[in-house]
Amino acid sequence: MLRIASPLWLALLPLSACAADWPQWMGPTGDGVWTETGVMAKFPAQGPKKVWEVPANGGYSGPAVVGERVFLFEYARATGDPVNDPLQRPDLTGHERIRCLNAKTGKELWKHDYACLYSISYPCGPRCTPTVADGRVFVLGAMGCLCCLEANSGKVTWRKDFPKDFKAPVPTWGFAAHPLVVGDLVVCMVGAPDGAVMAFDARTGAVKWMALPGMGAGYCPPTVATLHGKKQLVVWHPKGLVGLDLADGKTRWHVKLEPHHGMAIAAPRQFGDHLFCGGYDGLSLLLKFDKEKSQPNEVWRGNRESAVSPSNSTPLIHEGTLYGCCSATGALRAVELATGKRLWETFAPTTGKTKAPHGTAFLTRNGDRFYLMSETGELVIARLTPEKYEELGRAKLIAPTGTAFGRKVAWAAPAFADHHVYVRNDERIACYDLSAK
Repeated sequence: MLRIASPLWLALLPLSACAADWPQWMGPTGDGVWTETGVMAKFPAQGPKKVWEVPANGGYSGPAVVGERVFLFEYARATGDPVNDPLQRPDLTGHERIRCLNAKTGKELWKHDYACLYSISYPCGPRCTPTVADGRVFVLGAMGCLCCLEANSGKVTWRKDFPKDFKAPVPTWGFAAHPLVVGDLVVCMVGAPDGAVMAFDARTGAVKWMALPGMGAGYCPPTVATLHGKKQLVVWHPKGLVGLDLADGKTRWHVKLEPHHGMAIAAPRQFGDHLFCGGYDGLSLLLKFDKEKSQPNEVWRGNRESAVSPSNSTPLIHEGTLYGCCSATGALRAVELATGKRLWETFAPTTGKTKAPHGTAFLTRNGDRFYLMSETGELVIARLTPEKYEELGRAKLIAPTGTAFGRKVAWAAPAFADHHVYVRNDERIACYDLSAK
């Protein structure tokens, strides 16, 4: 078992945010940890109380919550058949739309939309969760439109069109890497000939730097990690895993890690001076960083018989154990981080029953419990330890309205804020009270 200090992550909270907010993908610090106390340890017999539910349109984008505002990104389709087939890129017409709702009532406060023609695989809607920082909302659409809006009013302050402005090709499954706000910068995976990664001025949209020309956008969001006291940007693009300098985008280190079909998806996870990264078809890797060396050491590389190869959901590491969903089988697995050895697996919080490609549960940790949002639309409370999966309860919160590999799925990550959980599918967004009574 690895005995390492907890990871140091750059806090991405806006100045007015508090611990009760969920201002971006995977929470306040982007590590899937929900720090609020006084939340349900188990569900009551009738499940948690629904506070409100309102109609929504299509999307894989999870909601973001800051203060009394919920930000939802969606696609209102006008024409076309949104068939979900990895070998097809159907043409749709419609509008991408960012909506701001009252967190207590679901009442719409403002909305902004724009016409958007879709030509991507799995075209139900945008993939990226809104990022809220310093009174601004940053949204990246599936076809590459990046918008900065005022959080209070919805007024657009600047926008970029990645294909038009930078000649970036649209990835097969659309642009899916959530915008990352770091200080005065917004960092995005653009995939342009001049730079796979670009940093924009958060106030004006001006390009501050470009990095990794011609490497492709992939689908993995950029991540900030502090490794031996050195804060850096960690990027997994379709050709490899890279550390970049935040100030100018210069490469600090590079490790070859090429996923099939460019499917760099799940974000790298840091644990002390270690970094895990993994993807489709048995791909996984653990690196160790030494303050005396510029290039990290490889601890192990996994395969189809070891570790875990995640895709839709990003794994979590807790006390030296890695918990993640395998893209090939759909099982939730526990893995000994030090060796890559599999400890156990279960389908209970993912598909609910049996093996299925890309079976998904979105993992969030709160103290010694995990809240697992299943693709079945159920929220599961469980204890995950190296020894076992211990389910404490589950409640059906929303219907699985999407389709994948012949089954119904709900593939949007939830938000946990102010003792509530916010969940969405392609038809509804709902808020449930998770306060301990």
